[in-house]
Amino acid sequence: MKVWFLFLFPLLLLKCNSDISKDFNILISKKDKKFIQSDTLQIKISNRENHNIDSISYFLNEKRITENFALSDFKLGIHPLTVLVYYKDTKSKYETQITLLSDVKPELYTYEVINEYPHDRQAYTQGLEFYRDTLYESTGLRGKSSIRKVNFRTGAIFEKKSLDKVYFAEGITFLNQKLFQLTWRGNIGFQYNPNNLNVERSFNYQKSKEGWGLCNDGERLYKSDGSNQIWILDPKTQKEIEKIQVMTDKTALNKINELEWVNGKIFANTYQYNKEVGIIIDPTNGAVEGVIDFSGLKKRVDQVSNLDVLNGIAYHPKRKTFFITGKNWSKLFEVKISQKK
Repeated sequence: MKVWFLFLFPLLLLKCNSDISKDFNILISKKDKKFIQSDTLQIKISNRENHNIDSISYFLNEKRITENFALSDFKLGIHPLTVLVYYKDTKSKYETQITLLSDVKPELYTYEVINEYPHDRQAYTQGLEFYRDTLYESTGLRGKSSIRKVNFRTGAIFEKKSLDKVYFAEGITFLNQKLFQLTWRGNIGFQYNPNNLNVERSFNYQKSKEGWGLCNDGERLYKSDGSNQIWILDPKTQKEIEKIQVMTDKTALNKINELEWVNGKIFANTYQYNKEVGIIIDPTNGAVEGVIDFSGLKKRVDQVSNLDVLNGIAYHPKRKTFFITGKNWSKLFEVKISQKK
């Protein structure tokens, strides 16, 4: 009889503790849990049975906060919210998340085609950038990935280096007279000598699981990974220093792809099958300031069976124009981007 009592007693305690933990719940000041930086996040814990609580701790993105927390200095994005409730020498953990949106409504932009140039229809374009007036292009697909120098006027390939067939090449950029190229799911990027396209070293990703787009601000690298996150990398080691999350005034914007740094802003393609869209991002906070409607460009290229989405955006600082193409597109378009009237 005593044996049964000793066996059941801890089970009763466990049940009691479990029941008590269910009496608490997180209450957020906004039901949809969406805020802007001028808001104050207010958190309460419902206590249905009026248990004696010893203390409560609040954490937003692992930073300890108060139950009334001004969001003015917090980064845009989706952030985990954790509440720890202490009672009767017991700790219960409750988790949810809040979304901190941009308070800027994106402006709408359009384009004007200035020139059309030939483009290799077999080039599955992943990265596009000018360096010393020469167009460099990264092409993808396993077994077909390459880095190449291209005559943008004729489409002729000056020089080309193929990647090992295990790699799926992605975005490129130039910093400190070096060429950097990402791979998709290979968890590896490469540094090249841009003059002869020889690989000088490689680097691995950390928390970002994939490589998509790449650009730089003259000091640091910016890397997209297919989510709404853009990672800021150390220029020497390519280690991830911090990140921003790309947010509109309504939602997180996923599938951020090819990147280009222009006059303090990040211009990006978004990977969408049925839409030809670009965006303009404020790199200080991830807010989407503009949406570029590139619709109609895809209809102007050869409609071949392997024709794929718009991808590839390069800015020519001397001409002050953008060069746009896509995966297996027969044309490279030189365009001017302007705000819609």
